[in-house]
Amino acid sequence: MLSITSKQVCEKLRIIHEGTSQVKGSKIALLTHSYEMFKMEHGEDITNMFDRFTNITNKLSQLGKPIPEHELVKRLLRSLPKSWKPKVIAIREAKDLNIITLDEICGSLLTHELELKEEEEEDQRESKEKKNSIALKANILEK
Repeated sequence: MLSITSKQVCEKLRIIHEGTSQVKGSKIALLTHSYEMFKMEHGEDITNMFDRFTNITNKLSQLGKPIPEHELVKRLLRSLPKSWKPKVIAIREAKDLNIITLDEICGSLLTHELELKEEEEEDQRESKEKKNSIALKANILEK
């Protein structure tokens, strides 16, 4: 009769879920590289960027390599494109990056993104109005 202990079952499940220590190490290395090279993609919004970032950091945490929240905050701010630099500077000057949470940063960035979209839509309306306006040049003829 085959006797399997609960410890053996747990170990089997762990290996199935995480893989061997070699596989786990490889996963950690790949995810760490993704984390370190993380950048906001062109045309990506804050919500999608934050989801990708959270996915990477959650997987690292599940594999036993959690990252302190203040490091996540700093990494996320560094991942933003140059067009976001004024907002990043404002956050760095107004907030203590060792205390602020990732959710607070995300909320601040989402608010800023909404403001940028609103400004962009307003600029497009103004541009369209200028295109639709017609200027006529009049010449006065003297008799």
